[in-house]
Amino acid sequence: MVGVLTDTTASIPDELVRKLGIETVPYYIHRGLETLRDMVDVKPREFAEWLEKAAKLPTTSNPGPGDYLIGLRNLAERVKGIVALTMTSKGSGAYQSCRAAVDLFKEQCPAVQVEVVDTQQVAMSQGWVAIESARSAADGMNFDGVVQRAREVARKSTMIQTADTLRYLYMGGRIGKAQHLVGSLLKIKPLIGMQDGVIVALGTARSRLKAYQRMVELMQERVGRGTRIKVAFTHVAALEQLERLRELVCASFECVETLVTELSPALAVHSGPGTVGVSFFPV
Repeated sequence: MVGVLTDTTASIPDELVRKLGIETVPYYIHRGLETLRDMVDVKPREFAEWLEKAAKLPTTSNPGPGDYLIGLRNLAERVKGIVALTMTSKGSGAYQSCRAAVDLFKEQCPAVQVEVVDTQQVAMSQGWVAIESARSAADGMNFDGVVQRAREVARKSTMIQTADTLRYLYMGGRIGKAQHLVGSLLKIKPLIGMQDGVIVALGTARSRLKAYQRMVELMQERVGRGTRIKVAFTHVAALEQLERLRELVCASFECVETLVTELSPALAVHSGPGTVGVSFFPV
């Protein structure tokens, strides 16, 4: 049996984490003198309500080797192989921490196979990698097959999201190659995505509806209209707004599976309330 480990930025719905037996390792949120474990000590809805009124953003940090080591040990109690999936190494130190933990783990549990995969993704594009890997393992796929499935889904996945403002991304220092949009922070609805593991600007729109329409156009450019896709809709305190995007996407593609989930607080810090996104891959 093969187990799957990932971190909380994958933003996988809790029920799927439980059903598929995915081991999640929490990021950290530092809020004043508090240190909170992402998705453990703080949940998306309460955090979004606090964030909307915050004068100063908290900071975040990736799990350390010790955190990953705990997760690896937990999985080792029930599996003989582990596929560890991290968010993009170009936006976090999680991959390096996980690799360090695996080196220690292999000394302690040499009989357990472990492979670390840098998904080059984040949010539910990372989440889909974990979900599909865990499903493959549950179907009896061998270790190498699960690793191959993880790399395949990571390569095919696309994330696009829009927010009310780039303020949170800018204040959190995660603006990446979208830096040139900062001058229009309050005037536009920015569209951002992930390219080669780095946040990039995908354009702007003057309203939410136009932003959603442009997101669908970008999806069509990526995989073609009418393509069979698995798609996850993500948001930060914006479930009602998300429904409009969902309608547009489902009218343009054959959605063989749809999920709706809230971004984890560790990601919400950088995108802010009002964020709506889509993570998908062709099947």
